[in-house]
Amino acid sequence: MKLKRGQLLVDPPASSSSDIAFILIIFFLVCASVQPETGLSQSLPQTEAKEEKRDQSQNLEVSITPSSIVLNGSPLQLEQFRERIATELAKKTREVDKVVVVKSTPDTTYDRWIHVSQAIDDAGGVLTLELASERTITLE
Repeated sequence: MKLKRGQLLVDPPASSSSDIAFILIIFFLVCASVQPETGLSQSLPQTEAKEEKRDQSQNLEVSITPSSIVLNGSPLQLEQFRERIATELAKKTREVDKVVVVKSTPDTTYDRWIHVSQAIDDAGGVLTLELASERTITLE
């Protein structure tokens, strides 16, 4: 006589699933390639022993805010700014005269600042940042 046995319901252990998931997460984090941030390549010039005195009124002055770009007191859109800065810098013959003083508010976006500095660089200008403490940093 054959006895009928009931089926045993056995659940697989759930603790190993969480261990495997944790190991996979760590694996993908370690193996994932980290994309470096790219920006506008700029190099700081060496300081010279004797500084040349320049007439600051001859320098072009750009103010950047989140909503506007102001060139020598005239508010412009980005495309208008590109044209005007190229025109103004084309008039200058000496490298010393192509200095563009850039003032930026703290809430200006990085993207906007990069577009303006790229326009100045494309036009042949020497970018100088004016800090709140009246120091300047020149970028070539």
